[in-house]
Amino acid sequence: MPEPRDPVADLRRIAHLLEAMQEPSYRVRAFRSAADALAEIGPEDAATRARTGRLRELAGVGEVTERTIIESLAGEEPVYLRRLVSTGGKPLADGAAALKAALCGDCHAHTEASDGGATIREMADAAMEIGHGYLVITDHSPRLTVANGLSPDRLRAQLVEIQALNAVLSPFRILTGIEVDINEDGSLDQEPELLAQLDVAVGSVHSALRMEEREMTVRMVTALANPNLDILGHCTGRMTTGKRTRPPSAFDPEIVFAAAAHFDKALEINSRPERLDPPKRLLRLVVEAGCRVSIDSDAHSPGQLFWLGNGCERAFLCGVTPPMIVNALSADDMLAWTGSHGAG
Repeated sequence: MPEPRDPVADLRRIAHLLEAMQEPSYRVRAFRSAADALAEIGPEDAATRARTGRLRELAGVGEVTERTIIESLAGEEPVYLRRLVSTGGKPLADGAAALKAALCGDCHAHTEASDGGATIREMADAAMEIGHGYLVITDHSPRLTVANGLSPDRLRAQLVEIQALNAVLSPFRILTGIEVDINEDGSLDQEPELLAQLDVAVGSVHSALRMEEREMTVRMVTALANPNLDILGHCTGRMTTGKRTRPPSAFDPEIVFAAAAHFDKALEINSRPERLDPPKRLLRLVVEAGCRVSIDSDAHSPGQLFWLGNGCERAFLCGVTPPMIVNALSADDMLAWTGSHGAG
C-alpha cells in the first residue's frame, strides 16, 4: 500500500496553481480554506475523519476538496492536482526553461502588509515550493496610500518579523526590501537611513506616468544614481490587459539604460501577465546596453510567484543570459552586489 501523501501540501499546491492560472478567487479560496482546516486538526484526526466519512463536517471542506484529501491520504496524486499540472500552460522552450532553472530567488513580492493577499510566511512557503533559496519582500512605500504603503515604523516592524522568520526557515532566506516610489524629482519615497538598512530596493514610477519624455528621463536617471536603489521596476508602467489598461510612459531608453549600466543597477523584467514590462523592443535595448536584469514575479499572492516563466520566456527571446540576471546569484552574492551600491 502506498505511503500517504501530505493532503495539506496538495491542497495548497492546487490553490497556488489555480492562482497562477488566474482562475476565479473563490476557487482558490476553497482549496486554501480546506488546507487551513486540515492543518488545524492535524494528520491523525484527518485520517480518522477520512475513514469515517466525517471530513465534510469541517468548515471549508466540500465535495471536491474531500475527494482530494481522500486521494492524497491514500498515497495517490489527487486527480484535480494531476489535471492542473498537465494543463497548466505550455512547456517553456528549452532556453527559457534554462533561465528559469538558473533563478535562485525572486526580488519583487508583496504581502498583506501593503496590497498583497498573504502573510510573509505564506509567500516564503510558496517560494520554497518552487525551489528558490530566497525571496525579497518588497511591500510598497508610504506615498502609495491606495496600496497601503508602509510607513517607516511599519517597515521597521516588518524587519523584526522577517528576522524572526529567518531563524525558523533557515537555510531559506527572506531578504528585506521595498518597492519604493520614485518621486517626480527622482528622489525615493522613504527615509534614506531606513532604505540603507534594506537588502534590496526596487524603485518604481507609480505617479505622473504621462510626464514629458525629457522630465521622465531625468527622473529615472536621478533614481538610478541614488545609492539606495538597486533595481528599476516595471520601467514603462504599461498595463496591457484588465480594467487598468494604459500605454507605456515616455522616456529616452538609451540614456536610462546607459545610466543603469554605469551605476551597475538592474532593470526588472516584470512577469505579471498584465505588465510584461519592458516590451521586447526595449528589453533588447537593455541587453545591448549591457545592463543587469532581475526577472521578477511582482507577486501579490503565493500562486503568482509561479509567473516567473512569463519573464523567462521574454528574456530568452531577447538575448538575456544567466550571467546578466541578478536573481540567478546566490543570496550572498546578490547581497554583495546590492552592498556595492553603498546602500548598506
